[in-house]
Amino acid sequence: MDRTITVDALGADPEFVHLSALPGLAIDLRYASPRNLLGRDLYAPHDCAWLHLHAAQALQRATAWLAREQPALRLLVLDAARPQRVQEQFWALVEGTPMQPYFAPPARGSIHSFGMAVDLTLIDAAGRELDLGTPFDDTSELAHPALEHAHAAAGRLNADQLERRRLLRTAMLQGGWQPIASEWWHFDCGDRAEVRQRWRRIV
Repeated sequence: MDRTITVDALGADPEFVHLSALPGLAIDLRYASPRNLLGRDLYAPHDCAWLHLHAAQALQRATAWLAREQPALRLLVLDAARPQRVQEQFWALVEGTPMQPYFAPPARGSIHSFGMAVDLTLIDAAGRELDLGTPFDDTSELAHPALEHAHAAAGRLNADQLERRRLLRTAMLQGGWQPIASEWWHFDCGDRAEVRQRWRRIV
C-alpha cells in the first residue's frame, strides 16, 4: 500500500485541511520565502499551508483557547506541511554541520512531512510578532525550551520572553500538541513513531 501523497494532491484529499480554513489563525510560511535558515524559497510553486485533519482540529482548539484567554493575541503559523523533497534539500545542506541535530534525516522523515507538526509564534492585534527571545529557526541553545530556566537565571532571557514562550506552549498543550526540547516554535501532534507508521508522507 502506498503510504505517500503528493503535496499538490492535498487539496482533493479529505484527510487534509488548508490553514486558511481555520478561523483566527495567521499564516506566514517562512520556507515559502527567503526569510529562513537557508535563505531561499523552498516551497514554490507548491502550496504547503496544509495540515492533516487531526492536526488541524488540534490547532483550532489551541487557537480557540488563546482567543478566550488572550483576545489581543493570535497564533502565526511559520511552517506546516513540509514535503519530503524539501526535507531532503535541508539534509543535503546541514549534514555534517552544527545544524544537523535540528533536522530529521530523510530516511526517518520529519513529522512536518506527515502534516502532523507545526511551527508557530505569537502576534499582537496589529500583526506584529512578539519577542520570544530568538528568531524562528535559531540554532543556538537560547532557542531550547529545556534550557530556558538556566538562560533566564543568567539574564539571557527576560521575564516577558519567558512568559510569552509559556503562553504559546500552554495554548498548544490545550489543543493536544506536544512541545520539543530544542525549538520553542515547534510542536508535534501525536506520537512521532505512531505518526510515521500510520499516516501518509507528503512528497
